[in-house]
Amino acid sequence: MDLKLLFITLLGIICCSSAQQEGNECIKANALSCGECIQVGAKCGWCTDTQEFLKQGEPTSARCDELESLRKRGCATAKIENPHGSQRILKNKAVTNRKKGAEKLRPEDITQIQPQKLSLNLRSGEPQNIKLKFKRAEDYPIDLYYLMDLSYSMKDDLENVKNLGTSLMKEMSKITSDFRIGFGSFVEKTVMPYISTTPAKLLNPCTGDQNCTSPFSYKNVLKLTSNGEQFNSLVGKQQISGNLDSPEGGFDAIMQVAVCGEHIGWRNVTRLMVFSTDAGFHFAGDGKLGGIVLPNDGKCHLENNMYTMSHYYDYPSIAHLVQKLSENNIQTIFAVTEEFQPVYKELKNLIPKSAVGTLSANSSNVINLIVDAYNSLSSEVILENSKLPEGVTITYQSRCKNGVVNEGENGRKCSNISIGDEVSFNINITAQGCPKQVKPESIKIKPLGFTEEVEILLNFICECECHKHGIKNSDMCHNGNGTFECGACRCNKGRVGRQCECRKDEVSTEDLDKNCRKDNGTDICSNNGECVCGTCECKKRDNPEERYSGKFCECDNFNCDRSNNKLCGGHGRCECRVCICDANYTGSACDCSLDASTCLASNKQICNGRGICECGTCRCTDPKFQGPTCEICPTCPGVCTEHKECVQCRAFGTGEKKDTCERDCSYFNLIKVKDRDKLPQPVQAFPLMHCKERDANDCWFYYTYAVNNTEKEVHVVEALGEASYQYKEEPWFRYLSLCHLYCYFSCMRVSLL
Repeated sequence: MDLKLLFITLLGIICCSSAQQEGNECIKANALSCGECIQVGAKCGWCTDTQEFLKQGEPTSARCDELESLRKRGCATAKIENPHGSQRILKNKAVTNRKKGAEKLRPEDITQIQPQKLSLNLRSGEPQNIKLKFKRAEDYPIDLYYLMDLSYSMKDDLENVKNLGTSLMKEMSKITSDFRIGFGSFVEKTVMPYISTTPAKLLNPCTGDQNCTSPFSYKNVLKLTSNGEQFNSLVGKQQISGNLDSPEGGFDAIMQVAVCGEHIGWRNVTRLMVFSTDAGFHFAGDGKLGGIVLPNDGKCHLENNMYTMSHYYDYPSIAHLVQKLSENNIQTIFAVTEEFQPVYKELKNLIPKSAVGTLSANSSNVINLIVDAYNSLSSEVILENSKLPEGVTITYQSRCKNGVVNEGENGRKCSNISIGDEVSFNINITAQGCPKQVKPESIKIKPLGFTEEVEILLNFICECECHKHGIKNSDMCHNGNGTFECGACRCNKGRVGRQCECRKDEVSTEDLDKNCRKDNGTDICSNNGECVCGTCECKKRDNPEERYSGKFCECDNFNCDRSNNKLCGGHGRCECRVCICDANYTGSACDCSLDASTCLASNKQICNGRGICECGTCRCTDPKFQGPTCEICPTCPGVCTEHKECVQCRAFGTGEKKDTCERDCSYFNLIKVKDRDKLPQPVQAFPLMHCKERDANDCWFYYTYAVNNTEKEVHVVEALGEASYQYKEEPWFRYLSLCHLYCYFSCMRVSLL
């Protein structure tokens, strides 16, 4: 058990020491300037006091410490540099409160996120909290681009899509009054082994008497338009094509739809792309089968609305598609047949703000599929941010409908949002240190699938205010060898020392070392520091609260006397191995209180006038008296009478206090003995009073009363003594039993126990 206790104690010391070290990162940073100090963390401050703040032997880096520690060490609050971050809203247009049927607004006049632009000043380690508000606007414009697989297996689907324009327009008018639709188609790369390159197959890739159009990679058939009839007309003229392998070249088409904004006609509104197919897909690396090894460049290559570089660039990767779809705020709806549902559901998990719907064998359910998918996508808002500068972190907390609060990755989103609902996000942005190139940066936060965004300008606080008032080549820095700023010298290149008094190449020489030996001894800086330019710079302890100081580092603040395992009893500070006690305390370990209030007796006299108050405790000078205030006198007259009733009720259950015994008489420890010989004797180390008292039945009982330290003790003889009545000398009295006597005297109306 002793070993276990020792282990727990050691573990506690180690953990405490570790916590102290981790807790004071400011000291451990060895910051040589105010700017370096404030970059360590938000807890760190720099003392600019030029007078007596630094003690002999303390390096310049000792100016950097936790704020409370600086104050304890004597640095006035006004002398502490501790800049704080701030924020300013630059654009704060209110979210749009607009009902369907109201005056039509241009898309750029509709606002769903607020504020739109902010400027933050970031102090290292200090988070800046911003609050964003998002409200889903009613009657928000929608652009929908239908991208269809026109390989031969989709022949019957094309027939149903030919009338999609007007039907979808009618259905979407229930959601928005500003809806546009476009159409594009894809087949496959026009090289082997994806298609047959024989002249005949290039003209008509289908077999038998089927009349098919020449194979192509991607074709933009119809730019986004609000004319549903035009959609029906142009789509009605489309013909099926064909290819050799089962996976299709749909990824090439998706990339072009995403990046060719001008050709497609995308507006800054809700952008939907419906990807309709009954097959899988090729992706990056599959191009090698056709001898295509150049990675997809993610740029627009449409000429006459045809993708012209399918034979030159490989298929895009999924990650590349995710990037481009996100950059262009396009939400994707995969309308695929039952057979390929598992594949596209996995793809959906990789592409934010996408949905998968089951396409019937002939695409007859495509309108319901699109409407359901749109409702699902638009009911969820997910925030994403652009790439963060080095050292900057961001955290999100969302406050959604019905008081739901999400944090962590879920803090980026809110679900089940209806039109007109308002949600908010608390965002913390924190910088750790400063970028290598200290210049303003900017990041953007936007809801996925929406064109609106919030721009945040980041400015980094990397220098203190006092830095602006620095004096270059100051005489205070040894003949102008440094800049005097913030109470200390910032040395020029090649110079070191507290006042930049040395060159780096002369830091350690024998002549200079002599100045660092106390009393011409052998120890340099008392083995507690290094000699720099003939001046001791004391080394730091593992515990940053402990310090060496003095001209020769001969002093410290941790080797003073202790009391109750506390340095200087917890009532003083240790300076150069001597306790400097707080007011009302004295002694080598500040363990002697000068406060006499604890020595006041009930009569308001110090120690009852029978002792001396020493260190807040009475030392009784009268040997009869004892106790905390010399008020207890176990041998004084009247003690026996004072405690008689309580002894009687507790020992025998009789007497005047038998009904209130537990309440009034629990102030002493009761010990029963067999007879009077077993009672304690006056030779004990503490005062003791022998008592002989008579009860109500005229019987004697014997006890002793003593105070052992602060414990009151009563020893009492278990049996009552002899009675005192007139018949006790009668011969017959000695032969009757106690029972007979009781009956006899009861009849005689004589009271006897």
